[in-house]
Amino acid sequence: MADQTPDSPTGSSRSADATRPRSGNSKPRGKQSLPPEKYARLRAEAAAPYKGLRKFVYVVCGASGGIGAFVFLAQLLAGREVGAALPNFALQLGVVALMVWLFRLEKSD
Repeated sequence: MADQTPDSPTGSSRSADATRPRSGNSKPRGKQSLPPEKYARLRAEAAAPYKGLRKFVYVVCGASGGIGAFVFLAQLLAGREVGAALPNFALQLGVVALMVWLFRLEKSD
């Protein structure tokens, strides 16, 4: 068989298509087509997806634990049902401590 050129009907033009210029309306994809601020934000989101949502959940759960700890502390100070309030108070403090630790862990990344 004779040498096949990319323009011949029987030749493979796959590699030649990659080097041909595209139509004038298409823009190159990638970093060049985005503003630098948006590109940096997208890279940060790809590296740590839903980081803002996780931080929000940590704050909400921490606030819930803080309110619960306040309620059970008030029960302890009033002397009402100390046997039941003390473990609940400790649990709420544990929730607050866990949320603070997770939030700081998220912040350090």
